[in-house]
Amino acid sequence: MPNQIALIIIAIACAYVIGSIPSAYIMCRLRKGVDIRQIGSRSMGAMNVFYQIGFVEGLTVLAMDISKGVAAVALVRWLDVPLYAQLLAAAAVVVGHAFTIFLKFRGGRGGATCIGVLIYLMPWGVPAYAAVFGLSLLLTRYPTLSYSLAFLCFPFVAWLKYHSLEFIVFSVGILLLPALKYIPRIREMHRTGGSWRHVFLRKDLKDRL
Repeated sequence: MPNQIALIIIAIACAYVIGSIPSAYIMCRLRKGVDIRQIGSRSMGAMNVFYQIGFVEGLTVLAMDISKGVAAVALVRWLDVPLYAQLLAAAAVVVGHAFTIFLKFRGGRGGATCIGVLIYLMPWGVPAYAAVFGLSLLLTRYPTLSYSLAFLCFPFVAWLKYHSLEFIVFSVGILLLPALKYIPRIREMHRTGGSWRHVFLRKDLKDRL
């Protein structure tokens, strides 16, 4: 039992450190010598990098942030800890992204890292996620809203495919942090855009408030 408790603590700590790796900050410093927290939406996320630095850089950050979620869950499974500990570690990697120890606990919102966690835990959710994302992007032309709405498929996948109450609760709960961190940004966009319609329905993919 003491050995298992130690493994669980190690798993959660490692997941947090993995999540804390500030991909967007590192990319923007290397490519442009700028602090991503001071430009655009001031978010340390892939979308801000897409708009402010470039497509390739944004795509790289997106891949890295998703990989953080995958790597953290893969590590805790390799450590062979119980499911509840795996889910705690999966939550810790998202917390690490949102409150990175390397930048005075100021990080991104955690959406991309949530994607990595959920697709590793429930790979059957990938087709549903991709379908909802694609349809939403076609209708709204708003990438952040589209990938956020696509998360809603995971509780249903957890219920219908995995028949797991733990996965249902987890797939809802893990999204609360990104959602709460995004509320100030939504209010800012409403002030800038002048209407809720403009906030959620964009003219094109380059339309950013």
